[in-house]
Amino acid sequence: MPEGTGDQALPTQNPLARKLKKVLETRLENEEFILIFSEVNEKVASLSDDVQSMSDMCDGMSEQLKQVKAKTQDLISQTTKLKAKSHELEVKSKIAASFVNRFQLTPKDIEALKGTDGALKEEFFVALDRVKHIHDDCKLLLRSNKQTVGLEIMEQMALQQEAAYERLYRWTQSECRLMNAESPEISPMLCRAMEALESRPVLLKYRSVYRAMTDTANAYANPAGIVPRTPEQVVQLLS
Repeated sequence: MPEGTGDQALPTQNPLARKLKKVLETRLENEEFILIFSEVNEKVASLSDDVQSMSDMCDGMSEQLKQVKAKTQDLISQTTKLKAKSHELEVKSKIAASFVNRFQLTPKDIEALKGTDGALKEEFFVALDRVKHIHDDCKLLLRSNKQTVGLEIMEQMALQQEAAYERLYRWTQSECRLMNAESPEISPMLCRAMEALESRPVLLKYRSVYRAMTDTANAYANPAGIVPRTPEQVVQLLS
């Protein structure tokens, strides 16, 4: 009988044991789940912080890009304005250079008109022709809105022209004095000078000097030694 009693008691304890075991296992599983969940939650929280940091960094970079873009656009705008201003200055510079080339004498022209050694050279006549052209071109300025500038340049050219013709006259007079019966030939440069003076009858002082020198009322001594040829003879020699 004892064996039978033992066999009957064991089944009455098995359900409780099983329940207890199940409860314990469930509790252990819950604790393990809670532990794992806590770890996962911490990782998720850390990841969320990382994502937030990256979001903040992206926002900061986006703001910096906006600022750089605004600065770039401003720089492009300034560069465009500077290019336009540079082009404008370049055009004005070309216009000014063209104006100077057309309405001003070069230092070489001025030097040729004034001369340094007293001799008359071909450059003198080239510069004299340029003075005439500039003086004539000033008429275009007088018909535009540059009348003041035109008048100033015309006055400058007139002074240069008068000084050049004065020098030309004196040189011609000096050359004519060197002429005599033994050496009647006229040099090509003297021919050029006489032609230039003939183009300005008012300034052809040789004629007036000749008349003054040969006028008996003036009683000049030996006028033929100063002006050995008459203006007509000079013209015949030139023809």
